[in-house]
Amino acid sequence: MKRVVILGGGYGGMRIAERILTPDLPDDVFVTLVDRMPFHGLKTEYYALAAGTVPESAIRVPFPNNPRLHVKHGEVTGIQLDEQTISFANGESLPYDWLIIALGCEDRYHNIPGASEYTHSIQTLESTRRTYAAVNNVKPYGQVTIVGGGLSGVEIASELRESRPDLNIRILDRGESILSPFPRKLQQYASQWFIEHDVELISLAQVNRVEPGAVYNHDQELSTDVIVWTAGIQANRIVRELPVEQDNSGRVVLNQYHQIPTHPNVYVVGDCASLPFAPSAQLAEVQGEQIAVVLKADLTGAAYPASLPKIKLKGVLGSLGKKEGFGVMGKVSLVGQMPRVMKSGVLWMYKKHLG
Repeated sequence: MKRVVILGGGYGGMRIAERILTPDLPDDVFVTLVDRMPFHGLKTEYYALAAGTVPESAIRVPFPNNPRLHVKHGEVTGIQLDEQTISFANGESLPYDWLIIALGCEDRYHNIPGASEYTHSIQTLESTRRTYAAVNNVKPYGQVTIVGGGLSGVEIASELRESRPDLNIRILDRGESILSPFPRKLQQYASQWFIEHDVELISLAQVNRVEPGAVYNHDQELSTDVIVWTAGIQANRIVRELPVEQDNSGRVVLNQYHQIPTHPNVYVVGDCASLPFAPSAQLAEVQGEQIAVVLKADLTGAAYPASLPKIKLKGVLGSLGKKEGFGVMGKVSLVGQMPRVMKSGVLWMYKKHLG
């Protein structure tokens, strides 16, 4: 029996499972998908759940219903690469012959005192539920502070502005402008949107510490009812603890086939993989497609391709509430209603495809 274990039912793990569970898969291959949730959560939409503009049912997708796929639920606590086993919080262990690590990312707090204890997150569904409760329990005229003006921070701030027009909302960002990795046109468009919708933008911020009810910017106290942290990510803790080469965000350095060089029976996909792109759902899926090709070769005894295609991404789309958005497609910058409609369409297609 050949045991394949996929750790994590996110975008990368789902794509690999889908691509290898085909009629030509040898009968002696046994595939296990491990996840702590009983469904695939659409992480790109967690910001909307936190803001209260979509119900949780809208961002759940069932795992594949395939007789050759065994789904195991549990909290992974460690991976033993040499022993080829996975350990769980309940004391169980799971052996594997091939492993795909698709555990996703965690918030990165940059060693700022109080940040992990006193801020809210949208990195997991569990933490997003708590963020939803905290944000929506703020009384009228209360203050919500979002630390980080990247894609996630901008999307949750704009969505929250539409769902709770009574709140005071501010974004703290360390750059000169929000959306600093994006073209200047998009930065200016989003900034103007927030100005028109009465969201306070604080640029060149430097958060020194966080306390209950306060965030300190350049040592200046800013009172707030709730703080949402969207100021950086790093690889999952379990991956950061592996004795393998990693980049400065804890992501694993891989060979040309997306394998750990010292353990070529282990693949790493998505936010845990060190790749020359910013982590995204799209990247995890494209990389997952390539991993499935190589893994299929492993399982059938076929030769590896001489090389894998260069990863190409279609672009990035972001929302400013339900009616406006922004995006980059190749070298073209998009703003207004069109990119928002496109983003909704991409989500609809993805859910329909998996359904």
